[in-house]
Amino acid sequence: MNASAAAPACVVNCAAYDRNGRRRDITLDAISDVLAVDDGSFVWVGLYEPEDTLLGKLQEEFGLHALAIEDAQHAHQRPKLESYDSALFIATHTAQHVDGHVRFGETHMFVGSRFLVTVRHGASLTFASVRQRLERDPAMLAHGPSSALHAVLDFIVDNYQLIATELQQELDALEQDVFAESYKRGTIRRLYELRKELTQMRMAVAPMQDVLAQLMRTPTFAIPPEVKPYFRDVLDHAARVGDTIDTLREMVAAAMNVNLSLVTVAQGEIVKKLAGWAGLLAAPTLIASWYGMNFQNMPELHGRYSYGILISVVALVCVGLYGYLHKIDWL
Repeated sequence: MNASAAAPACVVNCAAYDRNGRRRDITLDAISDVLAVDDGSFVWVGLYEPEDTLLGKLQEEFGLHALAIEDAQHAHQRPKLESYDSALFIATHTAQHVDGHVRFGETHMFVGSRFLVTVRHGASLTFASVRQRLERDPAMLAHGPSSALHAVLDFIVDNYQLIATELQQELDALEQDVFAESYKRGTIRRLYELRKELTQMRMAVAPMQDVLAQLMRTPTFAIPPEVKPYFRDVLDHAARVGDTIDTLREMVAAAMNVNLSLVTVAQGEIVKKLAGWAGLLAAPTLIASWYGMNFQNMPELHGRYSYGILISVVALVCVGLYGYLHKIDWL
């Protein structure tokens, strides 16, 4: 049994990494003991929706600021970076594509010269794959918490890109429904939901760029020169995701407008055809109504062939009117 086996269920990971990147599982109570020895090691703790008492325990072990702990207790923070003494507090929004819809959550991070604490809330993928990948690269882990922080932020941004790609594929499929012969009410509803999700994605990605830019120039947490290019790469990815989302939002808005325009045109065509048939039926109705009046002196009223002539006139009028309406595409 490892050292962290007795940890609460919300503690996903609690480990110390030495200067060579080798992992050693520890308990929460042992964190302060590890940090007390200046041997180049650092501690990485991963939490998922922790209780207030557990955050209080971490505040005691790491010496975290009370305001930062208060922010981490409530999963309704805007993406931001705040500096507290010798540690940083970073709040980011995360996203997951679940059952055809984008769900949003938050990841809060406390990072110092010898520790990283990640606190996940809501829809947020586990960082187990991030840890496993880093542990296969001890040289990268040897750079300390900055390497772990980069890996977490890179994972979050890459997930943004993955979701943006999936939304783009969904939009391509919806565009086929937009130009379908029959109107589908569900198409315009999904387009609206898609635009809403993209707007929420934009609200998560845009501040992430500010956080990354601010992180690389903050004096509280010195990023080693060897790791800075990796953070610049994440910033570049975040900028590209932001551009992709902006483009998709414009495409969704255009698809919604086209859909509504096509519906309006289709309704206009139906009105034209109804008006054409109404005009076609009006001619014989008008002629028949004249001869239904009780007048004595009417054309062909007493003629031998009046009935046939009248029918012929009605037929010729209807045929001529039908030909004209068909020519102007009203029928």
